[in-house]
Amino acid sequence: MRKLIYVIFIVFCIQNTSGQDLKPEYQKFIKSFIANIKSNNKEGVAAFISFPLGREYPIPAVKNKADFIKRYDQIFDVTLKKEIINSNPAKDWAEMGWRGVMLSQGDIWMDTTGKIITVNYQSQAEKDLKNKLISSEKGKLHSSIAIFKAPVYVLETSKFRIRIDDLGNDNYRYASWSIKRPMSEKPDLIITNGKWISDGSGGNSHFEFKKGTYLYECYIIVIGTSDSPPAQLTISQNDKEILSQDAKIVIK
Repeated sequence: MRKLIYVIFIVFCIQNTSGQDLKPEYQKFIKSFIANIKSNNKEGVAAFISFPLGREYPIPAVKNKADFIKRYDQIFDVTLKKEIINSNPAKDWAEMGWRGVMLSQGDIWMDTTGKIITVNYQSQAEKDLKNKLISSEKGKLHSSIAIFKAPVYVLETSKFRIRIDDLGNDNYRYASWSIKRPMSEKPDLIITNGKWISDGSGGNSHFEFKKGTYLYECYIIVIGTSDSPPAQLTISQNDKEILSQDAKIVIK
């Protein structure tokens, strides 16, 4: 599902940037980045990273330079390094407005100062680690929510902790606790048969969960204004909004 959001957004961006060479000032730092990858200069590559560097949940983020060098080969495997080395700074990297500069279909994103802010590519080593960590995580959750196909998001508002899991077959589960309670305790509320809905071509989306006369909606905001939150929770009863809270994304 999240890959679909990402593909829609990339197609939208490519349609608006096709045929344009990347600005020379951006090409300069990309050429330097490529040179460091080619020479396998791990410390040199680390200088390009904006820490912490997020990884797909539940793989922990890369905290700092030392952590990055230790995990370098797990993130930049042979396949990704080959893609970077063979890339043309002018043609294969594209500026995507305020989101920065991306390689190819978005495997790597840099900001306009030359710092890597996202590595979307996932090596086989990371895929194996992710599956191992998910299996371990299931043992730490309350038994009522320990079975799922894949974790999707954990959101936190000022009052609530919300977990969204993919149960398979387009069925999403909503579980919530008060913000001070851990996910190892029984949730205050569990709703299944939730739906994911795309909100246009920009990448925004939301989940809908219905329980009786109540509707719980979790909005994921990819494109917004400078002061837009990463996510938002709204609760309605009989089509009347009774709660709206900004949320941060703890995992995705």
